[in-house]
Parts: sequence; C-alpha cells; structure tokens
Amino acid sequence: MGTPESDGTQIEVVRVFTDATGRYGNPLGIARAGDVIDVDHQALAARLGYSETVVVEDPTGDRARMRIYTPVTELPFAGHPTVGTAWWLTMLGTPVDILDVPAGPVDVATTDGLTWVRARSEWAPKFEFHQFDSLDELATLDPADFPEGKHYCWAWSNEAHSAVRARMFAPAFGIPEDPATGAAAIALTALLTRGLHITQGQGSQIFTEWDSDGWARVGGRVVPDHPVLI
Repeated sequence: MGTPESDGTQIEVVRVFTDATGRYGNPLGIARAGDVIDVDHQALAARLGYSETVVVEDPTGDRARMRIYTPVTELPFAGHPTVGTAWWLTMLGTPVDILDVPAGPVDVATTDGLTWVRARSEWAPKFEFHQFDSLDELATLDPADFPEGKHYCWAWSNEAHSAVRARMFAPAFGIPEDPATGAAAIALTALLTRGLHITQGQGSQIFTEWDSDGWARVGGRVVPDHPVLI
C-alpha cells in the first residue's frame, strides 16, 4: 500500500460535539474511500493527527460503510466519528439510516439539531474510569499523569440533572487528551445506566440516552471546519 505522500487528496474536516454556539468539539478527518484507494489508511490517520480519521464509502441506499482510525490503530467503533460522518453525509444531500462499521450496524437519527447514533455499549473500547469528587481536582489533571492505557476521568457537576464534567486520556490510541469522546460517553452511560449530559475538555458537549437492553445512543452538534489537502 502507498503512503499519503503528495497525492493531492482533500480531507474534509468537521468538529463534533460542539457547544450550542459551535465552539469546541473534536475535529474529525473524513476521507472518501474512492480518493484513498492506494493510500495506507493508518499512515493517513497518523499524518493528519486527529483523534480519529475515517474512510467512508459512497452510500448505497440508506447505508454507508466506513472504517475508523486513531493515529496508531483502527477501531471497530467510535462515537465522534460516526456522529460526525452521519452529519457530513446529510450535509452532502446523501443522508443514511445506518453506518456499517466493523463492530456492527450503527443506527443514525437527527432530532432538534442533534445528530444521534445508536450502538452497543460493549462496542466501546475498554476504558479505565476514574470518578472524582471535586471538579477542581479534575481540572488539575495533566496528560503526563496517564503515560499509558485509556482513561476516562469524570465528576458530577449536577447529579440530580445527570450532568457530568469529563476528561479523557488515551496514550494507547496515540491521543494524549481527547476533546470529546463518544464511545467513552456510551460506556459511562452503560456503567451508570442513565442518560447523561457530558461537558468534556474545554467545553465540548455530549448527550447520551440509555436503553435497558444494552443499547445506548450518543448525540451532539457538528459544524464544518476547514478541509485539509494532503
């Protein structure tokens, strides 16, 4: 396979899980599969350096197939890439009801300006969860505190309203700190068996809903960012 050296490919970029004004969120690189046939997808993701980069095939009917890469590995499922890709396909005028990822079919829906995906909680990577009693203590954490593994650190900001403040550190994925993590949000939702409103990092906003049969939904706002030419 080739490497992404000077092939003139445009990578679309969106920010996923922004706040209500379009700030913050997690950048997602989106490559059309037909544009990167001779490109090493993992090398492409490493070069772009986003938490995740996806390679998306053209939709067929009401579904599209995609693959998901961190800078160092391929993932069977992730939340921010599926939410971002579902929104992007809708903006192109080719909305889908299902995104096929290696873990399985991911249902897509749009409600009140939020893009939602539905997935099994066990599809999420295995995170170590660390609950903090103090939001101030959570704020003092540094990526250097987590030299290996995958860690989701969280504290209630308003337990009665299911509001959570969170940070995620995943050197195992080549991600020192992630601005917004949909799969970890799904996993925490499964752990607590309740829907959540999560504020992650500087101000990214993630919404979740829990189904008692082991399925969960994660949703948020998405905005376009500047494309990248490689």
